[in-house]
Amino acid sequence: MNTRPAEQNYIATLDLLRLVAAMAVVFFHYFFRGAAAEGILAEGYPLAAPFALYGYLGVNLFFLISGFVIAWSAENRSWDQFAVARFVRLYPGFLLCMTITFAIVFLAGSPLLSASFVQYAANLSMFAPTFGQPFMDGVYWSIVLELVFYGWVTLALLTGLFQTRKLELILIWLAISALNEFFIGSAAARLLFITEFGPFFAAGVLVHHLHAHGRSLPAMLLLAAAFLISCGTLSVTQHWMLGHYGIAVSSANLVIANVVMHAALIGAVLLRNRLRPSGLTLALGGLTYPLYLLHQDIGYLVINAATPLIGRWFAAFGCGALMLFVSWAIWRACERPAQRLLRIWLGRAVDAGLARFRRVSAGAQPAE
Repeated sequence: MNTRPAEQNYIATLDLLRLVAAMAVVFFHYFFRGAAAEGILAEGYPLAAPFALYGYLGVNLFFLISGFVIAWSAENRSWDQFAVARFVRLYPGFLLCMTITFAIVFLAGSPLLSASFVQYAANLSMFAPTFGQPFMDGVYWSIVLELVFYGWVTLALLTGLFQTRKLELILIWLAISALNEFFIGSAAARLLFITEFGPFFAAGVLVHHLHAHGRSLPAMLLLAAAFLISCGTLSVTQHWMLGHYGIAVSSANLVIANVVMHAALIGAVLLRNRLRPSGLTLALGGLTYPLYLLHQDIGYLVINAATPLIGRWFAAFGCGALMLFVSWAIWRACERPAQRLLRIWLGRAVDAGLARFRRVSAGAQPAE
């Protein structure tokens, strides 16, 4: 299997934007969510909470970036090359970080947090709720949406529609998203078609299309539509937060934040040549995935344990620094080597399987 080197899909400014998104989510969990409705953190941060409240939008920014990166990854790749590349990108880091979270929560989480071996086994699939078990860490819900998105892109590559009818597919996707979110409200459609966050993924894909293929009126109109629909779908989380926490970002500020997120992605692409890739930018981008997977539940336990000793502020910022270092170490020492080995092994296995399938299919053809 001929897969492109990672460097060819590497824009340093996007790595910095990933780090911003990850840190926004960390800020949200440590300085707002942990002490808000759940009460997991023993002490809150009332001075920081009004600002930390915006941090959950880091997930939306992740989806924007993901749309761009996945469209880039799919460009000039076959469906099997794309599927292998995405599995290799996600699963090794997920498996390691999920196992670390399980071990720490199982050993030290009681009475605030708990974990079981059944829950661990279900989480190995990345779709734990399908087996009636909660995610090992609540942040994993967004990984499921990423996987659904990858599945649709794989199908589009398999059918050839990604290469020939990409803009038409996005038009249909945006129409389904708007119809479901503004009129129908189907939970099944929300999961299957990612209708709440679909406009963010779609906007990222469209930014890549404009970047790779030049400006076109249809793509620019679709990007404008994706942005407008995303402004509306942001209200879904807004209403949930009002019900859950009794507070949420105002609608006007959500629109402003959405403008900033879209502008940040476009700016990162336009300024790609101003920042050359380096070991530092590669590391900062690489550590964001382990950081996202590890920081929440483990962070709550660390902050609670450290607060009586050094105070809540030092505990929170110290925990953040610790998570950055551990995430970098995992990325460098574990995740990257595992990805290299898995890419080779899985690539060969898929190639062998496809070759055998073709031989069997050819043999099943009737003789002339």
